[in-house]
Amino acid sequence: MKFFVDTADVKDIRELNDLGLLDGVTTNPSLILKSGRDIREVTKEICDIVDGPVSAEVTATEYAEMMREADVLSKIADNICIKLPLTLDGLKACKALTGDGRQTNVTLCFSANQALLAAKAGATFISPFIGRLDDMGFDGVELIAEIRHIYDNYGFETEILAASIRTPDHVKRVALIGADVATVPPATLKALVKHPLTDKGLEQFLADWAKTGQKIG
Repeated sequence: MKFFVDTADVKDIRELNDLGLLDGVTTNPSLILKSGRDIREVTKEICDIVDGPVSAEVTATEYAEMMREADVLSKIADNICIKLPLTLDGLKACKALTGDGRQTNVTLCFSANQALLAAKAGATFISPFIGRLDDMGFDGVELIAEIRHIYDNYGFETEILAASIRTPDHVKRVALIGADVATVPPATLKALVKHPLTDKGLEQFLADWAKTGQKIG
């Protein structure tokens, strides 16, 4: 499973990329607002750091304007992936952009039917929001399982990009189900390495090593 980081914070992106953990980045208007920077400037910097897809989202709601914004965003860097809302106009733009050889990420997916439409439109990625479904009392991870089943039934090449991930357990569950990608906030991605027994074991090893009085090298 690929790891994308869900942020527009260049410092976090650089740190995680240096660890060798990143396959891509997802951004959205809310994350751009949080960064406090111009969308073209910060997106270009992110694209220079990460080799994989960097999702940059259109803010238009009508097809013609979506296509105009997509053209502007695509010119930022070769690894830009155009992020589109799961609406009829968004699907129309997705079909046109993928037909033109550009990567697309259809976002704000909350049902298997929506994911089926995105795949039919040729989306590179579909982004089901599991955390937001959990907030509404549904099992967001179950949606990932439904989409996986449908895509496997028909051989769709659209990659399932599990989004709105809140916890390490979300990451484990979507990996078990077969999500192609998980886009994760920086803090959650770093938390995957944590386990109390790892910390305890390392503490014991270091204490025992100190008692030997030895040095390596």
